[in-house]
Amino acid sequence: MGINNHPEKRKGYRLINTRYPCIALFDDVATPEEFDILYAIQAITNPRLKEEIGDLSLLRHSEIPFQCQRGRSYAVAPFTHINPDGGRFNDCFFGALYIASNDQTAAAEVRYHQQKYWSKIEGLKYDRFLFRGLIVTHHSSPTYIVHSDNHDVLNPDSYAVSQHLARDLKKNGYQAIQYPSVRTDGGECWALLTPESVDDIVQTYLLEMIWDGEKIAEVNRVNNVET
Repeated sequence: MGINNHPEKRKGYRLINTRYPCIALFDDVATPEEFDILYAIQAITNPRLKEEIGDLSLLRHSEIPFQCQRGRSYAVAPFTHINPDGGRFNDCFFGALYIASNDQTAAAEVRYHQQKYWSKIEGLKYDRFLFRGLIVTHHSSPTYIVHSDNHDVLNPDSYAVSQHLARDLKKNGYQAIQYPSVRTDGGECWALLTPESVDDIVQTYLLEMIWDGEKIAEVNRVNNVET
């Protein structure tokens, strides 16, 4: 166990499947007041708004990172669109923004979960999936640090202990959890328990994963994007 109370800026990597569209509403406003007005207008004129923006009741208004320079919608989406199965440090009631220390760790984490998902799809013989490669800058504090000898929290197959820890940390005001990746050696990850400390998110590359009918056979960087 460890605690980092120093809000220095950190950068990490995140992959998002391109099938998920960006939620432009969060990036169209600069203040909480502007957001309330624009949301009210679009709620009337756009019947698909709730599907696109997710469940705003899951996020406190103060958690929307209006200071975020770019990609504010990427910061908010994991907290308004929650996986019903949860993740290592979130359950079906609250979200988390997962970030890796480098692009290789991000790819290893996503590859594991996508392969597990695609293996359950009957008849999927071949497919190509594209992911947006994002660089996330944040200043989360306090951050709870999980060390490599905490095998219960880092259990590769069960999230029961880690989810319980995350619920306690969230109640006690922690903004993030830092932990070693269990999918690749030497990689570090963060689970942000709130988006309010995100300063910038920008797309820098595309990554493809090739499913050959049994496994992800290839992982290739497609291109780089000038920022």
